Amino acid sequence: MKASAHPIARGLRHLLAGRWTARRCFPPAVLAEVEAAVKRCEGRHPGEIRFAVEAGLPLSELLAGVSPRERAIEVFSRLRVWDTEDNNGVLIYVLLADRDVEIVADRGVADRRVPQSEWEACCRVMERHFAAGRFGEGAVAGIEAVSEVLTRYPCGRIDVGNELPDAPALL
Repeated sequence: MKASAHPIARGLRHLLAGRWTARRCFPPAVLAEVEAAVKRCEGRHPGEIRFAVEAGLPLSELLAGVSPRERAIEVFSRLRVWDTEDNNGVLIYVLLADRDVEIVADRGVADRRVPQSEWEACCRVMERHFAAGRFGEGAVAGIEAVSEVLTRYPCGRIDVGNELPDAPALL
């Protein structure tokens, strides 16, 4: 469930969300589950999945009115998800303070004409789990859903190996 868009309420949520928030929702055992799911699911297709979690936006981004989608695109670039041989990287970005999940796919995937509704369905799967406090289950279910999309819409020639880290990024 996405949080209220009221600017003051949003600002407070972001300012109060620290790294401890991300660590509480994604403790080491959950991070290990996420890493294992990425590794397992990438064996089904040549796509590369990167999972990133951020508790809240930095103050400068809040003041600039950066949306979760805009931040996800920035993180996509910062984590170099685009830096794969076949441009087949997919970022799953979780912004805890906004209770939002965004998926950004590189042009090697997007050019395959994956309908936006496919990515939105993957996000909703995760958001439902997260709203119930099931962060590990939600992350794994989301990774599996993204993997299913990548299987239905093959990207890249063949699997050239593991080009991106499987471990989730805590920002």
